Amino acid sequence: MNKKQMVDSLAQKSGMTKADAQKALDGVEDIISEQLKNGDQVALPGFGTFTVAERKPRTGRNPQTGAEINIPAARVPKFKPGKKLKEAVS
Repeated sequence: MNKKQMVDSLAQKSGMTKADAQKALDGVEDIISEQLKNGDQVALPGFGTFTVAERKPRTGRNPQTGAEINIPAARVPKFKPGKKLKEAVS
């Protein structure tokens, strides 16, 4: 499912117009992104939790040449699914 399909499904299930569903989905994306950017977590009970993880710098290898390269430290988003989501998928 891509974003357009999600907007269509959200509009159909909620009774919103597609424009309103698009605004709602964009708003949720912005809120989650902003909170993670600030280092906070976003918990949606039953669905899951979005957090930020810190990756340490490490040494990797260029697969074409085999030369060692330094991979810098990075902050990456993580998602841990909630119980209801796990049960729905199982």
